[in-house]
Amino acid sequence: KKAMPIVYLATTAVAYFIWEVTFNRILASTIQGLLITIAVLWIIFGAILLLNTLKHSGAIAVIRQGFNNISPDRRVQVIIIAWLFGSFIEGASGFGTPAAIAAPLLVAIGFPAMAAVMVGMMIQSTPVSFGAVGTPILIGVNKGLDSESIALTLKELGSSWEIYLQIITSQVAIVHAITGTLIPLFMVMMLTRFFGKNRSWTEGLNIIPFAIFGGLAFTIPYALTGIFLGAEFPSLIGALIGLPLVVFAAKKGFLLPKTTWDFAPKEEWPIHWVSKLELKLDAMTVKTGMSLTKAWIPYILVAIILVITRVWDEARVLTQSWVMPFNNILNEGVGYSITPLYLPGGILVFVALVTYFLHKMEFKEMKEAVSESSAVMIGAGFVLIFTIPLVRILINSGINEAGFDSMSVAMANYVAVAVGDIYPLFAPVVGALGAFIAGSNTVSNMMLSQFQFGVADALSISTAFMIALQAVGAAAGNMI
Repeated sequence: KKAMPIVYLATTAVAYFIWEVTFNRILASTIQGLLITIAVLWIIFGAILLLNTLKHSGAIAVIRQGFNNISPDRRVQVIIIAWLFGSFIEGASGFGTPAAIAAPLLVAIGFPAMAAVMVGMMIQSTPVSFGAVGTPILIGVNKGLDSESIALTLKELGSSWEIYLQIITSQVAIVHAITGTLIPLFMVMMLTRFFGKNRSWTEGLNIIPFAIFGGLAFTIPYALTGIFLGAEFPSLIGALIGLPLVVFAAKKGFLLPKTTWDFAPKEEWPIHWVSKLELKLDAMTVKTGMSLTKAWIPYILVAIILVITRVWDEARVLTQSWVMPFNNILNEGVGYSITPLYLPGGILVFVALVTYFLHKMEFKEMKEAVSESSAVMIGAGFVLIFTIPLVRILINSGINEAGFDSMSVAMANYVAVAVGDIYPLFAPVVGALGAFIAGSNTVSNMMLSQFQFGVADALSISTAFMIALQAVGAAAGNMI
């Protein structure tokens, strides 16, 4: 909260005094950035609103209860609840909600708080690039690149911006799927090594077949969805397919070891394993009479409506019919258009309203959900109102009176010369560092995608793959 306003002012000063960008263009870029921020906040609000609506309707408590009796093996519980359910929550809501939901669920069924938090952080990787229905790609990468100039080049090559963004999406999905398949295994190995009675890696390795199965059950549909449908769906649909498959397999004992693994008795836990995390569960409304199917319906609706509005032309045209255009801001040739109904935020808010009636909620419960969601949106907004405008200043600084390339291109050219052809090895690290500093995959992609594009272009290597490495690295850095 302190760093981003300072960085914005520093960027503005460099653009004005060194790059000699006109004040009018800096102001236009700032306004453009604020408009993009509104779109991002709309998605954040919708995602968190649906989650809070389900919390107050009692659906989250029902979903939690549904996980309780699948398997007594803690390793299996980690794969199902943290990896698969956590990935689903990431796909639907993003912005740290998987750790906030999955970790308390694990505590509720008997996990040490520290173990629950550890595995909750570990899932903040593979599903993150397509979290909050694709925000890190559709907003982070999309609005972090100079799409107008790139689109002109693509047109000359017989391609388009939409195809280019889909290529990036496909490559991100493939790289994540390859590396992410092993995440469930790493999670159970860390669990048995640091929280097991015997402090054993082997007890984690004993469940390799089931852990790999759990990984593939998610990553195969995840990759295919990313390749054929787009950035909104991989985490959401990968988990929707993988979760019932793995739950069914666990109930049947498929690929499970003969011995069941559990923690030592609670009395033997070190004091630092336990925290006040359990108190957060008190905020979850518990109601009787709601079926597990009814609790899951809102999330299933989100997936169905998203697919329909992205694949069916008539539905896409209908949701895109309400457009708020802001063209040629301050006569600087920059602009942005907001489509409230087509953005995932509009769909998430719609499903939240459907949930209000479907789950027969009281008005005060919905009011609390809106209030809590607004508070989260405002908290996220303070950082974004500085971050996104500074990114647009970097991108739009190519038109200046000093005769320089844009600030992003200048940085990229310097790095390309200094590091050379081995730079792709460092691209994910740069993305991870950006996520660590900014605290967000989306913001890291927005800040660094144009830089990564510029380096790849200078080195005459695939710009799409370089940006994919940026996104994958940013997802990994999101854990920290």
